Amino acid sequence: MTLYLEDLVVGTVSELGQRSVSAEEIVAFAREFDPQPFHLDPEAARRSPFGGLVASGWHVSSIFGRLIVDGLFDEVANLAGLGLDEVRFLAPVRPGDTLSGWATIIATRVSQSRPGTGIVTFRCVLANQDGVDVWSATCTCLVRRRPDGTQDVSRNGLGAP
Repeated sequence: MTLYLEDLVVGTVSELGQRSVSAEEIVAFAREFDPQPFHLDPEAARRSPFGGLVASGWHVSSIFGRLIVDGLFDEVANLAGLGLDEVRFLAPVRPGDTLSGWATIIATRVSQSRPGTGIVTFRCVLANQDGVDVWSATCTCLVRRRPDGTQDVSRNGLGAP
């Protein structure tokens, strides 16, 4: 079932699933997009302030992107991401970490310029297996409105906090 703007309620928290991070994945991402020594070379990383290999913050952001698409946007009539604000890299992500994601709806509104759409704002968090928040951001998305403008009262998933 597809969820539209009218079905999304402020305060609703969606669990987005998990993803483990390997050393090989960290190095491959860094080689392509963020070639700093503490992302690429375990020996150089040991001498860095991190004391070991860590994932790029952009890699971690990309992991969140995959989790939100698979864990939420497959259910929502999502049209486009409009932006990320307040992106924070809160703690290092290391090889072997398993990240879990959550998205909490913090605002919804009808678009002023596109009446058939709405804007949804989420507070997004990734935490590691120890419960330590490693990444956060505010994500804003463009979603479709229900064609008839009504709320689907038969669905209580994202429609209730």
